[in-house]
Amino acid sequence: MSMSKDEIFTKVQEVLEEALGADEDEITPNASLTGDLGAESIDFLDIVFRLEKAFSTDDAPFKISQGELFPENLMDNPDWISDGKFTDSGLAMLRERMSHIDFSSFSSDPQVDKVANLITVQSLADFVSNKLSGETAST
Repeated sequence: MSMSKDEIFTKVQEVLEEALGADEDEITPNASLTGDLGAESIDFLDIVFRLEKAFSTDDAPFKISQGELFPENLMDNPDWISDGKFTDSGLAMLRERMSHIDFSSFSSDPQVDKVANLITVQSLADFVSNKLSGETAST
């Protein structure tokens, strides 16, 4: 069963309403999961679980591998992080692993503590859309 981008967005909105207790009118395309909707690290596990449940069918389970949607252990690699900012190789890794995120404005000031604000409702919907159509980035 193929879903339109609008149908995917609506389902993602419903997932975020349930997972974060946010109101539908707050869950706009540009709303940041952490900055605008108050998501914390523990919420991301719930969001992944709910996305898998919402987009799975009997014929095609929707599975999100650990670290696929929200890369983990970024701080463990000194080639990626230096002085609290992503290095050029760190930015390249983020672009590869998180192809659903727009890094254009982030690249000029790639502070580690601001990367979570880049995950928006629309980027989450784009991730799901890409994954459903088989266009996921390599991990």
